[in-house]
Amino acid sequence: MPGALIVRSVTPADFPQWSPLWEGYNSFYERVVPTDVTQTTWSRFFDAYEPVHAIVAEEDGRLLGLVHYLFHRNTAMIGPTCYLQDLFTNAAARGKGIGRALIEAVYERARVAGSPRVYWMTHETNLTAMKLYDGVAERSGFVQYRKQI
Repeated sequence: MPGALIVRSVTPADFPQWSPLWEGYNSFYERVVPTDVTQTTWSRFFDAYEPVHAIVAEEDGRLLGLVHYLFHRNTAMIGPTCYLQDLFTNAAARGKGIGRALIEAVYERARVAGSPRVYWMTHETNLTAMKLYDGVAERSGFVQYRKQI
């Protein structure tokens, strides 16, 4: 029988287990993230001056999922907006409520920080995740545009 799911902030000792989850996330979105970007991202989680944070889901000492989020200013509100940037669950652990638990943990961190809104994006083909998202948030109706510079 598996142990209880623990959702907590990432620690420096988590890197060996966080890294494969991070690689899985990047593979899912078919993107290649250079090693220096991964190392910089990792270090930002532990820098008090950075607005970037990480939470992991752990069961029996194994990391099963991750979520990264950050706070930023918004011209339409006083409190900081919380952007949930990355969410990933180990394929073998999907369907067990880990993604929902990680999202709920971000909601709680946002409440504590005085943030009135958490938002995120996903690819239009990520239909499985969208079933979860439709149950825990509202679609904004906005379409993202971007240009590489």
